Amino acid sequence: MSVENLVGKVLIVGGGVGGMAAAIRFREAGVNVDLVDLDPNWGVYGTGITLSILTLRALCDLGLADDVMKVGNCYDNYLICNADGSVLHESSLPRLYSEDVPAEGGILRPALHAIMKERVLKKGVHVRTGLSVATLDADDLGVTVAFTDGETGRYDLVVGADGLFSKVRGMIMPDAPKPAFTGQACWRAMFDIPEGWTSGRMFLGEKVKLGFTLCSPDKMYLYLLEHVPDNPWREKSELPGLLRGLMDGFGGEAARLKETIGDDASIIYRPLESVLIEDSWSRGRVVLLGDAVHATTPHLGSGAGAAVEDAIVLVEELASSASVDEALENYDRRRIPRASLVVKNSLKIGQMEMTSAPMKDQAALMSASMEVIAQPYR
Repeated sequence: MSVENLVGKVLIVGGGVGGMAAAIRFREAGVNVDLVDLDPNWGVYGTGITLSILTLRALCDLGLADDVMKVGNCYDNYLICNADGSVLHESSLPRLYSEDVPAEGGILRPALHAIMKERVLKKGVHVRTGLSVATLDADDLGVTVAFTDGETGRYDLVVGADGLFSKVRGMIMPDAPKPAFTGQACWRAMFDIPEGWTSGRMFLGEKVKLGFTLCSPDKMYLYLLEHVPDNPWREKSELPGLLRGLMDGFGGEAARLKETIGDDASIIYRPLESVLIEDSWSRGRVVLLGDAVHATTPHLGSGAGAAVEDAIVLVEELASSASVDEALENYDRRRIPRASLVVKNSLKIGQMEMTSAPMKDQAALMSASMEVIAQPYR
């Protein structure tokens, strides 16, 4: 049975990576798609996205391989270094998508957003911005939706892809777990790629680890995870000096890069929060995906990729099932265990960092996690 025979018209709430992936897949299946996004500019904020082996494969499965490789920076190897910059280990990862596509890498968030946005519009998705859903009135055959601008619509399926603080999740699962602070905060800053760097690098300090992900032909971003149990408020003007302080003790290229962080540098600081729903991800004809049900931390670099996987599998199940109910049950069966592993192991790695667990134990969990997420999801 074709997807359009089960769901002829779909509403997607949220125009981020997961929502756009779902919009692309539904349109390719012949479904009429409305997409709404709360941001009037339908933009994206931040530095870059790590293209883990999971995330890069998912984006390639969505048909974005050429665009991602053109504007991102993809590679097969990753260097683990001492705090002084000397290389401890070079990790070589498998090419999961094809022999022509490297294993992993990075891409600027605005660049990925632009690639996906262009694809969404070319596919004929009807997009409205600056609004969200006000009410959802569901029955056995579909959902009547009232929007915050006063308009209404009738849909065969509503997809909530509206992120960590999902409004749709709150509407259909009022008793679901709320986002919880993990005890860590993530720092991000942009740099030019140093001469001779052809892959990402991680530096293992005494108190913190910091890493660099190449995310365009000439740019890379720094990521650093800090233990902040009290979750302090930090003024924007304080961030450059605080980041330089966290980088004290690192030598080599990391030390040189620290000295380029001026007092007016653009630094992103974000306390990390997570949520995980482990029972069903749907209620009737309303289904959730991405951060709305499995918001993770960046330790495995797989949050965005897992959302794309959700979208691909959801449409696959609607194409191969006899009913919407059957498709959503199969969607849960295929996606919840995999997404749960990503979230739980990411949180566990973060906990190990905060308690200064032996580096070999952290590396072992990281390696075991990557082996699992490298397995086929389709």
